[in-house]
Amino acid sequence: MKRTSNILIAAAVVSGAMLSACGKDNRKPGKHYMPDMVESRAYEFYSERLSTLKPVDGTVKRGELLPYHLKAADTALANAVKNPLILSKADLEEGKRLFNIYCAICHGSKLDGNGPLYNGGAGPYVAAPANLASGAKASYTEGRLFHVMTFGYNAMGSYASQLDREQRWKVAAYIRSVQNGGANAGPVANEATQTAPAAPAATAPAATDSSAKH
Repeated sequence: MKRTSNILIAAAVVSGAMLSACGKDNRKPGKHYMPDMVESRAYEFYSERLSTLKPVDGTVKRGELLPYHLKAADTALANAVKNPLILSKADLEEGKRLFNIYCAICHGSKLDGNGPLYNGGAGPYVAAPANLASGAKASYTEGRLFHVMTFGYNAMGSYASQLDREQRWKVAAYIRSVQNGGANAGPVANEATQTAPAAPAATAPAATDSSAKH
């Protein structure tokens, strides 16, 4: 009899708790244990102050090549800088894609200097951009092309903010691959055997003359 009474009391307590829960306002759940784990503080993702900060000196963004240490006037040294990437056919295609986005507007998709801005002299830009397919500029090494994209040249501004170091090297390799009818093309790695690019960026050999003209 006593056992039956205990069971009835327990059932009544459980039923009361359930009825109480059903009548509770779910929009006010009451107390939370460690509420910060349930309702975390909103994070302001964009900060004008943080977004304008420069990287800490001596640091490199994850996955990026090491910094390029030559100065704008070091064109003679830039001629000797080697591409640190092991490029595949896909990398050259990416270089072509980037060239058509950022460079073809002036230099033309055929690299002949006749892009839409010039358009044979009928475009809004009166000065003919450089012909990269043939002529004097076709002798530029990949290092020199990378250098020009990094610092700009004459009326052309720097593209270092639009293209990261790896992208600039891919564009330089693509330009070389089509100059002089492809005679300047460098070796292309097999996709199946391609290895990761060398971690450090290429550096030019020491030289005393760093003031050579463009």
